[in-house]
Amino acid sequence: MTNNFENIVVTGASGAIGKAFINNLSKYQGVNKIYAFSRTKQTYYSSKVTSEVINYENENEIEDAAKLSSLKAKINLVLVANGILHNDVVYPEKKLEEISIQKFQEIFYVNTILPSLIAKHFIPCLSKEMAIMGFMSARVGSVSDNKLGGWYAYRSSKAALNMMIKNLSIEVGRRNKKAILVGLHPGTVDSNLSKPFQNNVPAEKLFSPETSVDHLLKVLFNLKLENTGKIYAWDGSEIEP
Repeated sequence: MTNNFENIVVTGASGAIGKAFINNLSKYQGVNKIYAFSRTKQTYYSSKVTSEVINYENENEIEDAAKLSSLKAKINLVLVANGILHNDVVYPEKKLEEISIQKFQEIFYVNTILPSLIAKHFIPCLSKEMAIMGFMSARVGSVSDNKLGGWYAYRSSKAALNMMIKNLSIEVGRRNKKAILVGLHPGTVDSNLSKPFQNNVPAEKLFSPETSVDHLLKVLFNLKLENTGKIYAWDGSEIEP
């Protein structure tokens, strides 16, 4: 299937998973072009990759990014690798008292609203021959799988993202019969996002970004049309809502 991924887009390209996707996919002979969008200019060691700076808070720039990426050829693969769990001022809530407007606004924008805006502008640019759009989701976004509680904003933002993926897949199914939209759970990846929460993770379940992406690409390469709208873990298992 990789032979058909001639024109690829990765948003959130400066993150650990975004970079690993780009480095991996650039090695495939069937890949002609990869557009890597991030807040800052990045350096890649493949002539196939074009690094583009984008302001994700400006919808016009998201629209321009979609137009640029599809100017010479329709897009076969979009990987939305944007995501936030914490930063210097926002941290996952352990109890009710830690819920705040600021946390919900910031986390929902990056994890739910931004991927939805990316979908809005990139879906019309997808190839009608074969196209996949993959969103980085998380197992903690599963309502039925939630046994621990906490992490209110993050869990809710990923659950909302999963609903958006399902919603989008239904409408896209009417517009583009060959497009597949899925959520992807990369596992626990050794990155800045997971760094403060790795203490209780068994060594064999803490993946390097490269290992996680190897698994995720196997999932992507084996998708069928009936898989659209669903959420899959790194091992190919379906995650229930």
